Amino acid sequence: MAISKERKEELVGIYGELLGQATGFVLADYKGISVKQVNAIRDKLRDVDGAYVIVKNTLFKIALKEAGWPVPDDLLAGPTGVIFGAANFPAVAKATLGFVKDYENLFVVKGGVMAGAILDAKQVDTVSNLPSLDELRAQLIGLISQPATGLAGVINAAVAGVPQVLQAYVSKNEAA
Repeated sequence: MAISKERKEELVGIYGELLGQATGFVLADYKGISVKQVNAIRDKLRDVDGAYVIVKNTLFKIALKEAGWPVPDDLLAGPTGVIFGAANFPAVAKATLGFVKDYENLFVVKGGVMAGAILDAKQVDTVSNLPSLDELRAQLIGLISQPATGLAGVINAAVAGVPQVLQAYVSKNEAA
């Protein structure tokens, strides 16, 4: 069934909006997956600030070019579902690989794009093992606060030692 020119422009605009908010995306083959399963995927992705969209490959290529993203031509063949990651792409990649396990042979990761680089399926798996943005923030705060805690301990020990030195001096002078 042919799509009107207006509908094509609308789809390119929708894809462009999603790309504008994305930090990366995963491309997947979804042959044989039911509507109920697609809705389950979409529900789980909302929890990690992700979105799942089934795209028209030629229109998605146009949207990628317009948005300045690299175009993974070899990955955009056959039925393609795109999983967009807005703020936390590693968490979205991890959730996506969970669907691969849940819907084996129905939902297959082809690859993805992150930070201007085209990723194969194995690289998407590697990205899924990266710590989340919140975990990275916690690690960074720990690295920053650890030396500060040690410095505060040294200063407190020095300040606590001053009265003891004064008391020893006073005791020595009273004895003399």
